[in-house]
Amino acid sequence: MKKKILITGGGGFIGGHLANFYFKKGFDIICVDIKNKKHWFQLNPKFTNIVADCRDSFTTDRITKKVDFVFNLACDMGGMGFIENNKALCMLSSVININLLKSSKKNKIKKFFYSSSACVYPSYAQKDYKHPKLKEKDAYPADPEDGYGWEKLFNERMCRHFYEDFGLDVRIARYHNVYGEYGSWKDGREKAPAALARKFAESIYKKTNKIEIWGSGKQIRSFLYIDDCLKGTDLLFKSKYRHPINIGNDKHVTINELVSILEKITKHKVKRIYDTSKPKGVDSRSSDNTLVKKVLNWSPETSTEEGMEKLFRFVNKEFLKFRK
Repeated sequence: MKKKILITGGGGFIGGHLANFYFKKGFDIICVDIKNKKHWFQLNPKFTNIVADCRDSFTTDRITKKVDFVFNLACDMGGMGFIENNKALCMLSSVININLLKSSKKNKIKKFFYSSSACVYPSYAQKDYKHPKLKEKDAYPADPEDGYGWEKLFNERMCRHFYEDFGLDVRIARYHNVYGEYGSWKDGREKAPAALARKFAESIYKKTNKIEIWGSGKQIRSFLYIDDCLKGTDLLFKSKYRHPINIGNDKHVTINELVSILEKITKHKVKRIYDTSKPKGVDSRSSDNTLVKKVLNWSPETSTEEGMEKLFRFVNKEFLKFRK
């Protein structure tokens, strides 16, 4: 019999890609999401697709029955504009993971995957522009992103304790700014790569040469293309490593450099209007991949230039359809 994988948040960006990734590997896929199916980023009729709220423990008990593996990617989140203004909503995602852990223990799930975030890293460690790379051990002493970051750090510990106390086999990935096709680009939850791609599409369509940038543009980030994220996730899941580990790109850029990459891709030169009143996030964040290279022998293969070209093509196509 085929092994069954339950993916919560399966209607979301990473969840949708992950579902297709494991379906191609021969697994039976169950996708669960709270959103109406017309709002799912990807909807494959060959999966079992369920609309349900995992904040209800009766729901998580039901959907984890006769399942082999659980991937929890369900949470309320988005780019900085969303997480800085919806801290309570982000924190409430804790209920989802607690319910899934309890139900996984109850229904004897073989392995449990939790998607954490680079937002767990403390603000005091993200001010040095010369040294932006963050090692896993840098998460403590704790001072994560308010709301969303605390939720992720708390649930990393919940996963650890469910392994220590109950023997639930857990895997924890700290994702760093995953981007790519079939994700948010205009709904207020989009992250910098998709937001900037949309702004370029709009600037080209309107024949203007201006785009708005949140913050000074000097903020440092690393961006991980979705295909690399899936490969890293799979290697982690198949490994025996149970501690939180970075799944990110160790090649970082400034937001200004990201804009320059889009200028090169689109051959559209823009005037940059900086709005320092908007949420900009931390000053300096990138992934230190020393541990993940050692443990999983994994490194991203897609350059930011390659990934952004694919993303822009997708966003531009969607933008033009939306305009019609």
